[in-house]
Amino acid sequence: MKSDRLLSILLLLQTRGRVTAVELAERLEVSTRTIYRDVESLSAAGVPVYAERGRHGGITLLPGFRTDVTGLTSDEARALFVLVAQSTHAALGLDSALGSALRKVMAALPAAHRPAAELTSRRILVDPGRWWSHPAPEADLAVLQTAVLTDRRLRIRYRHGGQTALNDYTVDPYGLVAKAGVWYLVADRDGTARLFRADRVAAASLDDAPVRRRPGAELKEVWEELRRGIEERPMPLRVRARVRRTGLDRFLRIVGSLVAQPQEIGGDAEWAEVDLAYPQLAATRHLLQFGAEVEVLEPPEVRAELAAAAASVTALYG
Repeated sequence: MKSDRLLSILLLLQTRGRVTAVELAERLEVSTRTIYRDVESLSAAGVPVYAERGRHGGITLLPGFRTDVTGLTSDEARALFVLVAQSTHAALGLDSALGSALRKVMAALPAAHRPAAELTSRRILVDPGRWWSHPAPEADLAVLQTAVLTDRRLRIRYRHGGQTALNDYTVDPYGLVAKAGVWYLVADRDGTARLFRADRVAAASLDDAPVRRRPGAELKEVWEELRRGIEERPMPLRVRARVRRTGLDRFLRIVGSLVAQPQEIGGDAEWAEVDLAYPQLAATRHLLQFGAEVEVLEPPEVRAELAAAAASVTALYG
């Protein structure tokens, strides 16, 4: 709706200062011509908004102009009170600040929206942690957070997974991302986007130089690129297994990310047959945790790998 769009433009200008018509059009998914018409509508309504031309121009409000915006809808008010488990904010040192901020927002809400917002905060909780996963080691986010908020380059000593040696890097941070309870630093290293697990950063210090990000690159887009690169990485080893149907639900909860897509489960009344995808042969050993509830049907090299692993365990305890 046009009224929602006008309010969004006003909020963006108040928080960002100067924004180009192209950026507003992209954020609001309209044409630049529509943005200029909306700016004219705001001006006609008495909002001191104007456009500056030139290379560094854009649309801006007169300095000092502010307005109290109380046009939240009921759904918008409820969305603010869908709470995330406290651990995420605690890692950033913001757990007490979150509670204080929500109390202030609640007090500022129109009276008609307060009951629904309060009920949402009591009935809905988002917990980003995964079941049966080992808690991630504590990560010291203080220096990393300072770097991303002050636009500074960062020097880190980093340990890659499976290695004990530490590597020294100078990186250009885009931001921090919490993924399934694990914090990651998203940064450019030598002009290429990289992911660094925060709990593997042994030491970090701010560089004197300002950050040197690639022009136009933002955290959201860089993260999506890195995430897709990981999730869409081809799994070269395909495994066909059968699972007792009595334990199928538990099996799928644990290995669901390894089930080949699209998920097709065949078999008979007692056994379900499932296709799995693994990055390497050794990784298939984790199927041994299901004991006799799971049998690999093919390929032969996976059956041999599991048989050898089971024989070594039998020898150890025999």
